[in-house]
Amino acid sequence: MIVTIIIVIFILLGSASGYQSKSLTRSGALAASIVGLAVYLGFGINGLYLLGAFFASSTFWSKYKSSSKYIIEEKLAKGATRDWRQVAANGGAAGLFSIIHYFNHDMIWLIGFLVCLASANSDTWASEIGSLSKQDPLYIRTFKRVEKGTSGAISFLGSAASLAGSFLISIIGFWLFDLGLFFTCLVFLFGYLGNVIDTLIGAFYQQLYVCGQCGIETEKKSHCQMPTARIKGMVFVDNDMVNFLSGFLASVFAIIITILNN
Repeated sequence: MIVTIIIVIFILLGSASGYQSKSLTRSGALAASIVGLAVYLGFGINGLYLLGAFFASSTFWSKYKSSSKYIIEEKLAKGATRDWRQVAANGGAAGLFSIIHYFNHDMIWLIGFLVCLASANSDTWASEIGSLSKQDPLYIRTFKRVEKGTSGAISFLGSAASLAGSFLISIIGFWLFDLGLFFTCLVFLFGYLGNVIDTLIGAFYQQLYVCGQCGIETEKKSHCQMPTARIKGMVFVDNDMVNFLSGFLASVFAIIITILNN
């Protein structure tokens, strides 16, 4: 009981630290606390270690050379400071699988949890490291060079970072949960697949706006202190929805493979 209380306090202090360091907004810190508590409930201290590895590494790359990413952030809906929607988009499904695992200790929920985090880490590393590429990325709809920060665009550096991000989570998962080679490879591959799904949805369905004042194409609904006009994408499919769907779908596919393998 005392250990549990200490861990709960640690989770709350960790979220507060994220708020103090401006990695999280106030709502983001609250959402991170909820996700952390859910993960601890379902997977114990090992789940928190894995969640911490994701948050620490993604925060590091978000802050790394942040001054050179200023122009890119003008195109993106959100900056490096995460609010509750971003936390839910990246960790909500992992928290859901954790709660289900608390009531049902089937292997499939562990795989779903791991793939969610691997996908989120893969996507974050691809975005944050890929934006530092010297060359502009290729837009997958036209295979033409576009500005950095364009959803649905890929680069060699970003793709390599995506693989590395998923690999990190899969290896830590192997060590913490004694996965075995098959499930470690499954988490790695489907974590990377989550980033591929993110890119596809971003290219074909994510909303894109244009600022009537300066002409920049952006994911933001307002720019230059005035509303922007939607020029592409489906209603409700913003960056947060894309992040959630990509991780969730990759996890569902991995769960299906796990069931078929049994």
